[in-house]
Amino acid sequence: MSHNKKVVGFLAGFAMFLLSGCYKDKTVLITKTEVITTPISFSIDIVPIFNKNCNMSGCHSSGSQVPDLTPGNAYRSLFQEDMIDTGDPERSEIMGWLTGKLKPSMPLGGTANPSNINALMLAWITQGAKNN
Repeated sequence: MSHNKKVVGFLAGFAMFLLSGCYKDKTVLITKTEVITTPISFSIDIVPIFNKNCNMSGCHSSGSQVPDLTPGNAYRSLFQEDMIDTGDPERSEIMGWLTGKLKPSMPLGGTANPSNINALMLAWITQGAKNN
């Protein structure tokens, strides 16, 4: 095998090695067509999402990862950790985690539809992120 073929083979193998480590597992986009106009309640609409997808042992439960998304602490913790921006809801830190703009995208082991979670969360923040 000539020297040039060895170099080309090495470079091709190296490129494949580099590219094999690059992947994107998912991207969830928030589109302007997913506007929710009905009032969103923190306790009725948002807390159940946290209960089903986020505040399990080792994740966002009391004493684990911040924010603490347990029912009694979620609202205070979201604001204490500065994750909500009612002035620019789409730039809220929590939206970055939910849409995959921040890694790892959340929820990690959740079972709900991510676009539904994103739309509800965005609507709640847009409506003033009330503790209702």
